[in-house]
Amino acid sequence: MTQTEMLLKRLPNDIGGLDGGHIQRVEHELEPWEKRCHALADVLDFYKILNTEEKRRGVEALGAEMVGALSYYERWIAAFANILFAKGILTPSELAAKMDEVAARWDREPRP
Repeated sequence: MTQTEMLLKRLPNDIGGLDGGHIQRVEHELEPWEKRCHALADVLDFYKILNTEEKRRGVEALGAEMVGALSYYERWIAAFANILFAKGILTPSELAAKMDEVAARWDREPRP
């Protein structure tokens, strides 16, 4: 298979048979935002807003560079946002405003 054929046939997550180097297996506790991301996926699926197949395609649509640069749950969040934008459920401006609101709230709250 030529390089061009491989680029056209392989999606970013399709890494089967490729040299991936050493995999470091590390058990870790999920961060609170990762747990919320997973819960969001469940809610979006429960209300039939976004399903697992759409999430998978959304992650693949990010492209190989983004998939390689983002963590597992960061990919989910980016895919969710893009899908919700495409469906007209959420706009980039609405998301940015909410992110600013949360950041401001975070800055005001005392830390333990």
